[in-house]
Amino acid sequence: VRRRGLTIRTPIAEGWSVRELILGGARSGKSAYAERRAADSGLEVVMVVTAEAGDGEMAERIARHRANRPADWAVVEAPLGLAQALRDTAAPGRFVVVDCLTLWLSNLLMDLDEQRGAPLPARFVRERTALLDTLPGLPGHIALVSNEVGWGVVPMGRLSRVFVDEAGRLHQAIAGVCEQVTLVAAGLPLHLKQP
Repeated sequence: VRRRGLTIRTPIAEGWSVRELILGGARSGKSAYAERRAADSGLEVVMVVTAEAGDGEMAERIARHRANRPADWAVVEAPLGLAQALRDTAAPGRFVVVDCLTLWLSNLLMDLDEQRGAPLPARFVRERTALLDTLPGLPGHIALVSNEVGWGVVPMGRLSRVFVDEAGRLHQAIAGVCEQVTLVAAGLPLHLKQP
């Protein structure tokens, strides 16, 4: 709430349903921003995480994230079946943070045939469609964190190009069904779309 230049934080009303896309570059502060929003909401918090520990460095990152979260936040792992995880966890009076869409996207695209002209993996198409169909009807507050990857050079390999293309398409589609879209840079939020 804004009054005469002051920002007053108020908890999110329990009956409201809001979908929010939070975008930013690597180390922009987007995850920290989403977690602050969740903590400030006054609602029960569930983290839906999409990362898998494929190597030691990633395992360390996951452990750091776990250690920094409040102990009473529930964590649901959904490296592939994100729509189902959201259907299972979203509820009135609950703030669900998905961290992050680009890891989920890369998990689904790992089966991409590198041959020119090969179709997108069928599971990716099904899961993307399910997510876009599911989001508008979810109760509670849903914050989806994702990396903005389209501001760099065009990648050389097919998998990288498809990833950048599909991330951009996914962000546009999700922004279309979200009531709020926020871009985070240097830890500062820029609201692109608000209810």
